[in-house]
Amino acid sequence: MPDISAPSPPETPTEEHRFPCDQCGADFRFDPDAGQMVCDFCGHTAQVTETGPWEGGIRELDFKAAINNLLPLQDMEETRVSKCPNCAAEVEFNPDLHASECPFCATPVVTDTGEHRHIKPKGLLPFALDEKTAHEAMNGWLGRLWFAPNGLQEYARKGRKMNGIYVPYWTYDADTKSAYRGERGTIYYETRTVTRDGETRQERVQKIRWTPVSGRVARFFDDVLVLASKALPKKYTDALEPWDLSAMEPYRPEFLAGFRAEGYQIDLDVGFDEARAIMDRQIRRDVKFDIGGDRQRIHGLDTHVSDVTFKHVLLPVWMAAYKYRGNSYRFVVNGRTGRVKGERPWSAWKITFAVVLGLLVAAGIGYVVAMNQ
Repeated sequence: MPDISAPSPPETPTEEHRFPCDQCGADFRFDPDAGQMVCDFCGHTAQVTETGPWEGGIRELDFKAAINNLLPLQDMEETRVSKCPNCAAEVEFNPDLHASECPFCATPVVTDTGEHRHIKPKGLLPFALDEKTAHEAMNGWLGRLWFAPNGLQEYARKGRKMNGIYVPYWTYDADTKSAYRGERGTIYYETRTVTRDGETRQERVQKIRWTPVSGRVARFFDDVLVLASKALPKKYTDALEPWDLSAMEPYRPEFLAGFRAEGYQIDLDVGFDEARAIMDRQIRRDVKFDIGGDRQRIHGLDTHVSDVTFKHVLLPVWMAAYKYRGNSYRFVVNGRTGRVKGERPWSAWKITFAVVLGLLVAAGIGYVVAMNQ
């Protein structure tokens, strides 16, 4: 039978994210369903601490200062992470553990004893779905994959453990002002006489009249979201959107109790290049709207970007990784909405059966048609 396995759950949260219960000493975990800290050992609960007004809530950081390594020390942190040799994910692990499995691809990894200096998260979206609900969403998605191997369906029925991962993102704010040159196209029609095959008739022909134009547009961009992870294909994370960023909470480590957090792998300046590409596409749409008319041409566009700020934020994803015939496959579930994206192997015999069945049906229909002629 093909080998299908899932990564083992972490024995304990990372040291920084452990919160002992004040009743029994066991570890609290954040319960998405209850929205509070819960001790699974004795049932005691505790509220997540509120951010004080002196902490400023979700604060934007200056982009230029960060690029020049001039951020204040309170905005930086030292973290212990392990880098997966297969998918390159950097995930925080308990320093007391010496080996574990990557939650992104189920590859065995040895924990790293080195420390990494990172920009602190400023905000996060807490998990709103618990593991049971996420598993139900994943099972519903798997149930619609008729061409998947039967072993995969069995994997779903066994209720394998899913890992709750906080995935890193950057958000960027920027004020932009753009000057453009272009042309506005106005559609009009001319009537002309044409002769075809000895027949003469009138025909309307579409024309476009182009008029030179120039102007300015301005737009403030708020929270342009850029994935800061390399562990998951971008097509996966894009499929989990939209994210309700308006519900973001100021970062508090209690939200991470019982979960893991991935370290960012896309540097701040590289992420901004992607953010600029997103901004530029929107600016071009703004310019075309400003030009007006029926058609638009842009010949020159000069954009000035100022007041760039950013945040490092964490977004919640439930994940299951399994191995099938030596290859790793993954499912991801939006920890807020339950949207699912994944990859799967194809069952050769199911595809063959479907093709043969299709040929038999086609042959049968052809036979019936021939007999009735």
